[in-house]
Amino acid sequence: MLRNMEDNPSVSYQPQTTADGSFTFFSDEFGEAFHSSHGARLEAELKFIVPTQLAQKALRFAPAKIHILDICYGLGYNTAVALETLWQANPHCQIEWLGLERDIIVPQSAINHHFLEHWSTPVRDILQQLSSTQTCQTPQLQAQLLIGDARETLKHVHQQGFLADAIFLDPFSPPHCPQLWTVEFLSLASQCLKPDGRLATYSCAASVRIALMQAGLKIGSTEPFGRRSPGTIASYTELDLPPLSPQEQEHLQTTAAIPYRDPQLNDPPELILQRRRQEQQASSLEPTTHWKKRWSTR
Repeated sequence: MLRNMEDNPSVSYQPQTTADGSFTFFSDEFGEAFHSSHGARLEAELKFIVPTQLAQKALRFAPAKIHILDICYGLGYNTAVALETLWQANPHCQIEWLGLERDIIVPQSAINHHFLEHWSTPVRDILQQLSSTQTCQTPQLQAQLLIGDARETLKHVHQQGFLADAIFLDPFSPPHCPQLWTVEFLSLASQCLKPDGRLATYSCAASVRIALMQAGLKIGSTEPFGRRSPGTIASYTELDLPPLSPQEQEHLQTTAAIPYRDPQLNDPPELILQRRRQEQQASSLEPTTHWKKRWSTR
């Protein structure tokens, strides 16, 4: 999973090989890898590209332009698979792309460690250009990588009037990066989504799903990859959305579903976490432990 890193020059990125032969980093700061050990490239494909139906859109919308918003660009894998998928489906596809990343050192480190060898030469050249100048213009691509706190750069995206066919939402996990999973942040992200667009994330956290629903989106489950839990796909329409299981539906009625909040989109993570804990303690919703126990016996 691609992750948004704190802007800290002392952070170390430890290369790791994943099961499909692609590489990822492990973050000492967050205690999490950027991708699943079962396959970094496969995770990008199955968690983000397939659920957002990009191949179908490349054919259906031809010759119209496809718009993509990659929140937490990281090593660039989600974008790389997206570009290859779109141009394999339709070599004439036009793409407008915006990416958000806090630390430019992350994509630059991926290049320095030769992580891009798995991609075609055109896509590899694009990723290298983005890491170098944060822009890339070709006859088929308009791309800009915005560096900074995603809460601020997403405001810029919204102010531009950018509307995406596909949004990849891929920060570190909610307990480690709560500021990018709040009701307010996801509401802003949803305003950057086309009426028939799709937002995909690896997370199935009840708090995230409730925040997406409060943003006006319908939600569904994506297939698990590398672990038992599924991901989430969200859209303004329920058309073709895989339904939630009864277990997942009940999860949304527990204290786990209380979302993270960041009213002004500028609170530190510690305050966001504390605010949610206090709301959970005061809640009359079923404790999540009861839900887990009930389903473990079925």
